[in-house]
Amino acid sequence: MKELFGEFLGTLILILLGNGVVAGVVLPKTKSHNSGWIVITLGWGIAVAVAAFISGKLSPAHLNPAVTIGVALNGGLAWASVIPYIIAQFAGAMVGQVLVWLQFKPHYLAEKNPGNILATFSTGPAIKDTTSNVISEILGTFVLLLTIFALGLYDLQAGLGTFAVGSLIVGIGLSLGGTTGYALNPARDLGPRIMHSLIPIPNKGDGDWGYAWIPVVGPIIGAVLAVVVFSMF
Repeated sequence: MKELFGEFLGTLILILLGNGVVAGVVLPKTKSHNSGWIVITLGWGIAVAVAAFISGKLSPAHLNPAVTIGVALNGGLAWASVIPYIIAQFAGAMVGQVLVWLQFKPHYLAEKNPGNILATFSTGPAIKDTTSNVISEILGTFVLLLTIFALGLYDLQAGLGTFAVGSLIVGIGLSLGGTTGYALNPARDLGPRIMHSLIPIPNKGDGDWGYAWIPVVGPIIGAVLAVVVFSMF
């Protein structure tokens, strides 16, 4: 239960800070409105590092079903723990999104563009192209998992690996994230997308459910490929 709480709490913080920075940039009348993609990528990198530091003493701080599946495939987690971890991650993501909505509620009420509202919940492509969009999520998650595995090969001081992964998220966002918004994480995308359907927000539109499978399937494929490549190390 301690590990499950760690995954829940860490993913909650991840979404609160990560989608919080998106809401601050996208929604109208915030002090950070229109501050841009670099602010979003920096915010997400910090969100990942902070969430991992908070949950790292309770759980492995996967905070991501793709990471959990990849670690299990690599022999670092018992398969019996995979589904409970993923459930805890989804629960954390959903509660974290509710907190984002509560924080920014007046700004949601001031927003008339459904696309902007959805962007504060889940990712979406800059140009809809199924093959390209899937490749984007595969590549981003492949780099994420392969780097996480590679960091384990080095004798790093406590906490340095966590900072490295936070920096990595910024790097992936700047290099590869501009096409799909770089979900890299099924819970990060699908959990808040479900909450988008449930939370009563005027002008919110639909949840673009035709795209929703890509940020789920793409990261899982990327994680599997990272395990295959890392097995050659």
